[in-house]
Amino acid sequence: MAYDVTGRLIEIFDEQQISEKFRKREFVLEVQDGQYPEQIKFQLVMDKTSLVDQFKVGDEVKIAFNLRGRGYNKNGQMMYFTNLEAWRIEPASAAQGGGGAANYGGQPQQQAAPRPAAQNQNPTLRAQPSAAPIASDDDNDLPF
Repeated sequence: MAYDVTGRLIEIFDEQQISEKFRKREFVLEVQDGQYPEQIKFQLVMDKTSLVDQFKVGDEVKIAFNLRGRGYNKNGQMMYFTNLEAWRIEPASAAQGGGGAANYGGQPQQQAAPRPAAQNQNPTLRAQPSAAPIASDDDNDLPF
């Protein structure tokens, strides 16, 4: 499922060659979410690692990304991890302008279909197509 979020770049890391066939690059985006800003780490993989090259720390950008998760067995114990895998980065001003926005992700642009009102309370983060929230604040026991 594809998501997008708009925020300010606060850190861009160097590319990492993980294996002979896999490389990644990470960056951190600060997103306003209510009273406190969220600092969210994304990754770019393989041929997408250069997408962030044209931006600098402090730039306002719109990120299109997918949620990725995997499980693996390590010494008899199941381990899980989740990644936010970015596949398009564009200036926030171009994303908000609509019409002539450049396509910085290398993906063909499609005409956006009207979406129903998002159920997410954070207007900078929305699922495409709209999805029901995973849990409300009353449903979890997290201390924050």
